[in-house]
Amino acid sequence: MQSIKQIKSLKGLRVLVRADFNVPLDSKGKVADMFRIKSAIPTIQYLQKKGAKIILLSHIGREQSDSLQPVYTALKKYIPLKFIPEIFGDQTISVVDEMKNGDVVMLENLRSNPGEKGCDKNFAKSLAKFGDVYVNEAFPVSHRNDASITALPTLLPSYAGIQFEKEVRELSRALTPKHPFVFIQGGAKAETKIPLLKKYLKTADCVFVGGELANDFFKAKGLEIGQSKTDSELPALKSILKDKKLLLPDTVVVLRGGKKQTISIDDIASEESIFDIGLPSIDKLSEILKKAKLVLWNGPMGFYEGGYTKGTEEILKLLANIKADTIIGGGDTAVLVDKKNMSEKFTFVSTGGGATLEFLAKGTLPGIKALK
Repeated sequence: MQSIKQIKSLKGLRVLVRADFNVPLDSKGKVADMFRIKSAIPTIQYLQKKGAKIILLSHIGREQSDSLQPVYTALKKYIPLKFIPEIFGDQTISVVDEMKNGDVVMLENLRSNPGEKGCDKNFAKSLAKFGDVYVNEAFPVSHRNDASITALPTLLPSYAGIQFEKEVRELSRALTPKHPFVFIQGGAKAETKIPLLKKYLKTADCVFVGGELANDFFKAKGLEIGQSKTDSELPALKSILKDKKLLLPDTVVVLRGGKKQTISIDDIASEESIFDIGLPSIDKLSEILKKAKLVLWNGPMGFYEGGYTKGTEEILKLLANIKADTIIGGGDTAVLVDKKNMSEKFTFVSTGGGATLEFLAKGTLPGIKALK
């Protein structure tokens, strides 16, 4: 995998930069979180300084009608650029032909064309005609077999962007970890987390599980969890429960009498729901973290969007103040770190979500293989 910094001369070259601008929008249609957008800026600015002509490619949303216009509005506050409300057409050809060194243009949502999700080679060939060089700066979507991720880089000289290269380098720390190594897993979707848990129960010194994922383990243990959210029945959890490295919260937060209360995991009533981990459980985890040399954390500890933020925020504070190397997995946890302006407190904060999980489980991604 080659870095863009290995290109001897970029002056005058048209560079197709596959970014990941699939960011959430607020009720007014404006970008609600800038974390992923900002992460692509160093690569764009590097290419500008080297005199390249930069053509930004991305997708947004789930519908073909979704537009990158809000992303353009947000990004132009940092970088001068033009937005073309189409992928192919006379306007695109005209604007690209007239680009000067250092210019930046953004094409419309790649997924407005079914060829992107279908990994259509002809779609990729049509994109390739716009560029001389391809750069992947879309780590969060590099676990997908989309045309702009796996087909396009086979048609042009292809390189990794600055953030992409950093993602691979920093997340690789967890593949050959320093010890003691602690893995913290929260969030939901137990089925997608099982491969990671099995892997890190072998390589980590402690695996702490919180969030909705912990509910699945409580259920597998036969504990009363009331109306708490869980995944489907997963037989693999029972075998994982036998591992002595696994650590589950023994206190949780419920809503009792209209108030948030911390109770023992053994005291949940049938009508109650678990919304967060209890602070006494975090205190126990704290003693383990103080001895760690590497900590990898992915996924919130509670129902964060519902106001149950304490458990997640307390672990953030803990990790921000320990001597160990700290890697924060992508998704909701990374968004929270960015909102709290805490990114500098950790060794690395990943932009990925599902891509981060897959890379940690497999050590590679389709988008990485396509660059090699």
